[in-house]
Amino acid sequence: MPEINKIKREIYERSTPGFGRICLKLRLTPNILTGISFICAIISGLYFWQAKVWLGILWMLLTSFTDMLDGATARAGNLGTQFGGILDHVVDRYGEFCILAGITMSGMVHPGWGLFALFGMIIASYTRAAAESIGKMENCAVGIMGRLEKFTLIIAGALLEHYYPKSRWLEIALIIVGLTSYITSIQRLVYSYKVLSKRK
Repeated sequence: MPEINKIKREIYERSTPGFGRICLKLRLTPNILTGISFICAIISGLYFWQAKVWLGILWMLLTSFTDMLDGATARAGNLGTQFGGILDHVVDRYGEFCILAGITMSGMVHPGWGLFALFGMIIASYTRAAAESIGKMENCAVGIMGRLEKFTLIIAGALLEHYYPKSRWLEIALIIVGLTSYITSIQRLVYSYKVLSKRK
């Protein structure tokens, strides 16, 4: 699993520098793009709250796109900083909260499942952060499903819910996101234990 995630990361980083160079020409810094991504997430959450699914999805896609741009820009201009990395991770969590809070309060899903998915996504990210900060691990981005895959599931569920009202597809998507997030957290704990045990 770590090898697969490493390959995916390498492909991702090789395919995005062009976007980063464009942003540099537009004088957009990584931190500015992180802020834009957060604004997009707030707008997405507000539209989902109003049950305006298509607009919620559109701004959710923009959230993911601008989140990709901040990393691409940092690599293209060699502008990456430790604080920028921390800011990016923290803002991502705030963005996830805004989007899932909007969905939870929209009435399209049971609030309990919204909270289930929200906490799952946060704890999976926290487990990675703890492993990398406390355990001094270079990377703990392992697990069966990453942020992009979870966003894709939520978007698919929202679309199905839009065209088939009361089908509970969005709720099912949140349940899957929650479950896979908890499994990812456990996988990261196990992986951390193995890596740190070898150090001893």
